[in-house]
Amino acid sequence: MALQTPDSGRRRLLAAIPLVVTGLHLRSALADPAVQQVSRTFMGTRVDMTVHNTNGNDGKIAMSAAFAEMQRLSDLMSRYRTGNAVHALHLASGLQAITLEPEMFNVLQMAQAIATRSNGAFDITVGALTGWDFTQSQPVRPKAADIAQELTLVNYRDVVLNSKTSSAYLRHRGMRIDLGGIAKLPILQAGMQVLQRNGIQNAMINGGGDVLVHGQLQGRDWRVGLRDPRAPEHILGSIDLSEGFVAASGDYERFFLENGHRYHHILNPKTGQPTTGPQGVALVSRKLEDINGMGAAIMVAGAAAGRRLLQLSTGVDTLIAESGQGLWMSPGMSQRLHT
Repeated sequence: MALQTPDSGRRRLLAAIPLVVTGLHLRSALADPAVQQVSRTFMGTRVDMTVHNTNGNDGKIAMSAAFAEMQRLSDLMSRYRTGNAVHALHLASGLQAITLEPEMFNVLQMAQAIATRSNGAFDITVGALTGWDFTQSQPVRPKAADIAQELTLVNYRDVVLNSKTSSAYLRHRGMRIDLGGIAKLPILQAGMQVLQRNGIQNAMINGGGDVLVHGQLQGRDWRVGLRDPRAPEHILGSIDLSEGFVAASGDYERFFLENGHRYHHILNPKTGQPTTGPQGVALVSRKLEDINGMGAAIMVAGAAAGRRLLQLSTGVDTLIAESGQGLWMSPGMSQRLHT
């Protein structure tokens, strides 16, 4: 489960090399006035939006509207802002339920569904594990006793959702949630929906390695590259996509080394420690619900358990990089990835 620290964590993320690459054939396309690209920073990462506007109107107006909606949702679901719904949930933990905006309630429903499906490998209540700091210049590894105390507040079963009232309740005082591993793709999807409502039918949004595409670029499918998690300068291959999502998780984004050991930001909800399984996971699907949160769940549960989880989903293509085991690809990914 992904854990972020405030501003220092945001700087680290911006310096990271994502598993997913989207600029493989954009440079030449950007010479076309109908192709426009805008980048902004929020959700702790850089978000690139590229549109091929064939309608003749100014695509930047639609892009500004899409960014505004994504910023609104990011502010709504950030654990680092005061006065939003997440902050209200934390203040009310152990006391009362909080009525939520529909977008946030939907994200919580997705989080609980993948938590149940993965037997807790994905768990938003890892927000209680506040002692870690993955700043490479000043990393912090919390004491075992502190982790043990915080783990008493980590249990997805203690998040109670009421669909009739669109409310959520954290059962125990001091519980915290972290939506960093589940909210980004729905936020990107909301941005894409704004583009479509404004007449943009060909677009790609890349948020820190999680990518959503719709339509085509100059008559060709959008091209997304996948890096090797342990050799990020090496691109394993590319995927051509006209509709759907590419989601990536890995131990290469935010980490520090101590005595030769890599401590990274994806924490195991059962131990409070960074995961020790796969190094990276990439998932491709047309349906958000099939892959949202799944990468982090596989990082926690391990490659074998992850493959069993994926057997329950159709239409999901998967790449898993395992230490000492090389790369595993589903049949669909093997056919899709062009090397």
